[in-house]
Amino acid sequence: MQTQISRLQFITQGETAQMHINQVEKALEGGCQWVQLRMKDFGEETILETATKVREITRNAGAKLIINDRVNIAKAIQADGVHLGKNDLTPPEARAILGDDYIIGATANTFEDIESLSKQSVDYIGVGPFRFTETKKKLSPVIGLNGYANRVKQCREKQINIPMVAIGSVTCADVEDLLKTGMYGVAISSAIAKAVNPIEATRELIKIISRNQARKD
Repeated sequence: MQTQISRLQFITQGETAQMHINQVEKALEGGCQWVQLRMKDFGEETILETATKVREITRNAGAKLIINDRVNIAKAIQADGVHLGKNDLTPPEARAILGDDYIIGATANTFEDIESLSKQSVDYIGVGPFRFTETKKKLSPVIGLNGYANRVKQCREKQINIPMVAIGSVTCADVEDLLKTGMYGVAISSAIAKAVNPIEATRELIKIISRNQARKD
């Protein structure tokens, strides 16, 4: 399923449902093809209603929609997948509910986390945080560039080939250095959501990632 995993993943944030919807529209207009709807502090009904609208928007754009945490909502709206935090359902539990056609991603901090998840049939791993981030209330130790390089090296030694994306206050200026560590891609939130021009910010991120990929090819 690696070919289905985007190297640029946008994660929504915001205090109102409409903010999340607006951010999705801007990111998609900028060319992003992967959206994670992350509405941690909202009620079930609001998340379901918002996810239903975002599902239609992403489907029309031909983009993937990943729901953060809420496996039941992902299934109800036929999203493309879910992203699970450390305190959510385990990947095998989510897979049992969703089946094999859904993308399942999970969060890791240490190499031990990555190694454990690699045995639980996840399709990608969000590794972070890169640096301190205000979007997380319970933050794991920050990783930094050297930390990512070490995790990539350890994965290669153990022949773990799951796509890993760097997450946690990643800015446009960080992307090239992060990809040089061997990380598969990046998960971006504030750098798009809080940009003066979210559409242009998304386009710039795509350019950087494409340029880096062209060098490898």
